Amino acid sequence: MSRIIVRVLGALGASMLGATLGVLAVTAPAQAASRDGICDAGEFCYYYNSSHAGSISDHTGSLADYGSTQPGCYEFKGAGGGQGLCVKNNAASAWNRTSNTVRVYYNSDYDGSYAYQDFAPGAKTNLNATLKNNNASHQFLSAGATYPAKDDYPYKGQGTGIDPWNFYKGQCTSFAAWALRSRVGVPFHNQYAGQARWGNAKEWVAAAGRAGVPVHNSPKAGDIAVRLGGTYGHVAFVTRVNSNGTFEVDEYNYVSADKYSHRTVSVGTANSQFSKFIRFK
Repeated sequence: MSRIIVRVLGALGASMLGATLGVLAVTAPAQAASRDGICDAGEFCYYYNSSHAGSISDHTGSLADYGSTQPGCYEFKGAGGGQGLCVKNNAASAWNRTSNTVRVYYNSDYDGSYAYQDFAPGAKTNLNATLKNNNASHQFLSAGATYPAKDDYPYKGQGTGIDPWNFYKGQCTSFAAWALRSRVGVPFHNQYAGQARWGNAKEWVAAAGRAGVPVHNSPKAGDIAVRLGGTYGHVAFVTRVNSNGTFEVDEYNYVSADKYSHRTVSVGTANSQFSKFIRFK
C-alpha cells in the first residue's frame, strides 16, 4: 500500500529544550550482497517491466541510494529487457522473497515524506502509479525493524524560525516531527489528529492520549521516546531496540544546542532516559 504525504500547516506551537551531555554514535545501513540477477529466497527483487517481466535486480538488504549512473550504480543484472540499466527510477514491479516487510521510497535515503509503498513478505506485485519508475531507495522492515541512524533533518544549522509543521527549527520536537513524516510516513504536525497543539515535548504524551495514539512503557523502533522531566521535556526518534533492553535514538538539541546526536539509552526517569513511547504505527 502506498501513502503520499502532504504538508499540513497549523497554528504556531513551540518547543524549547536545554542542552546536556551525551554520546554520539552513528551506524550505516545494510548493503546488498551476492547479486546475480536471479530472485532467490531471502531476496527483494525489482523487475524492469510490469508483471515481473524483464531483467531482475536482486537485493538482500536495505539500500539508501542506488546510484544513478554507470559505472557504480546498482543495476538490473538478470537477462531480459533493461539488463545493465541502473535500477534507480527504472523498476516497474517487485517480488519480496524475504521474511521482512520491505518499503520502497520515492526519494533516496529512506525519505517517505512524499511517497512509499510497502511489500509484505511474499508480496509479488507491480509498483503503484506513483512509485513506478520512481524508486529511489528501499528498506527492510520487520517486527524488530531498525532505522539507520542519520542526520537527515532539512533544517540542520538553523536555530530560529518555524518549520512547516509549526515547531521551532532546531528543537527536539521539530526533528521528531520530521522523522515521523520522512521515516515512518505519518503526516505529523503540531495540530495532528485534531489537537489544538502538541506543544512542548513533555506535552506529547497527553496530546497522544487525547488523539487516541497509543502510548507504551517500552520502546519499539519507529516510536517517539518521551522524557517527561525538566521544564520542557524531551522527545527523540527510536531507531532500534537492542537485545539487552537498551535502545537507540536519533535526536536534536540534547548533546549540543540545535544539533543532532545518536545515543544508546535505557527506560527510566533520569534526565538521560525516556519513560514513555508514542507509537504512531
